[in-house]
Amino acid sequence: MFQIGQPSLISLYACRGCAEHFCYGLPMKLLVVEDERRMLKLLHRGLQEEGHTVLCATDGIAGLRLVQNQEFDVVILDVMMPRMDGFEVARQMRRANNFTPVLMLTAKDAVPDVVNGLDLGADDYMTKPFSFAELLLRLRAVRRHFVSSQPVRLRVGDLVLDRCGHQVHRDGIPIRLTRKEFGLLERLMQQAGTVVPRDALTQSVWGKGPTTEANTLDAFIRLLRRKIDRPGCPSLIHTVRSTGYLISSGEP
Repeated sequence: MFQIGQPSLISLYACRGCAEHFCYGLPMKLLVVEDERRMLKLLHRGLQEEGHTVLCATDGIAGLRLVQNQEFDVVILDVMMPRMDGFEVARQMRRANNFTPVLMLTAKDAVPDVVNGLDLGADDYMTKPFSFAELLLRLRAVRRHFVSSQPVRLRVGDLVLDRCGHQVHRDGIPIRLTRKEFGLLERLMQQAGTVVPRDALTQSVWGKGPTTEANTLDAFIRLLRRKIDRPGCPSLIHTVRSTGYLISSGEP
């Protein structure tokens, strides 16, 4: 039975080993991809009442487009959908090195379908009908596991970013970055070797507020390059025209 349960207690670790970053009641940004309108409406309303930001899509292609251009804490993904099914959405996400947690919802409960979904990179799998209280617990679990499993240090070539210490070094030399610059670099390094769309970069650093001017992102990228691309060191941040940026120790 689909029921609104008791308010959930969302607990996240900002990074492994940093207990001081353990926080409670933090809302998440969720994407729900579900073609059944009634189910979509119930999920949207229930999750919003829990304090989460919820975006919705009614088919796989629209859902994948949102995932490619925005940041989400968890994607709730139905399997049987028109245009592109949930399996293919998960496959394309992982192929693009997008490891946002995926919780699959489906009426399919055959073991091969469950195995297929998990093998494609889904983090959890729930079959319909389900209780809303259990859904909240599963969302908390997949998000907590994802955050706590993230590496404390990110490395691209000789560039190292320490998430806990909020420090950046290149070839052992410390680099002082502003909060925005650090966030921008961290987002690029999370998907090293993969193009990060401009919209995704802007949203991850500046959030959902008023639209950020396109040249603001470009200006911050220029500042970041000046700081990390020291004389004698190869350039790490590359521009992909009309698409976004990527960070790589080699040629893009």
